[in-house]
Amino acid sequence: MAKQERAIRTRRAILEAAGAVFDEHGYASTTISMVLERAEVTKGALYFHFPSKESLAQAVLDEQVPFGAVPPQPCKLQEIVDMSFVYGRRLLSNPLLQGSVRLTVDQATPPGVDHSGPFRQWADHVIDLLEEADKQGELLPTVVARDTVELLVGSFAGIQLMSRALTGREDLGHRISVLWAHVLPSIAVPGLLGRLDTAPDRGARILAALGEDGELVRRDEP
Repeated sequence: MAKQERAIRTRRAILEAAGAVFDEHGYASTTISMVLERAEVTKGALYFHFPSKESLAQAVLDEQVPFGAVPPQPCKLQEIVDMSFVYGRRLLSNPLLQGSVRLTVDQATPPGVDHSGPFRQWADHVIDLLEEADKQGELLPTVVARDTVELLVGSFAGIQLMSRALTGREDLGHRISVLWAHVLPSIAVPGLLGRLDTAPDRGARILAALGEDGELVRRDEP
């Protein structure tokens, strides 16, 4: 058991270091040596978990969606809103998430690295919640789930990139709030709009209530 726990910690340390290096340098300029130096592990330890740079990049990409995990809400539109704010809040300071996002839009990744995966995973996850929202009478009858979700995922990707370029993501909470102010009236029933919390600090308040503001999501720990 102790050996397994050490292996889990080592793998996580490598992923966090790789995320930071990929975020800083991009895929093409990142080397295994850079990751080894940042993680402070041996080459053998890294290759035990990740046989190549491509597999390491894919593992970093695969970590992205769990960072949007939030407590379930009776109102599923609120739960979707909460995911965006919590994800945006974690993106401010989490190097693994930052590296995953950088790889998602990095066109220099080789064909063996599926950087489109997070887009599909986010869409599939949010569609499930949107369909629940529809069953609960939260949506206008004109809403097409797939079209709406792909608009949301694409828009979020764009505003977080713009926020990073202009302010180092300092205004990301505000930009997410503005996004919802424009989207929700076109998909939510009017009686629900006034009850949805889309304030820029929504993510910070959720994470503070969980006692994990700025903490990593450790999905691979027992």
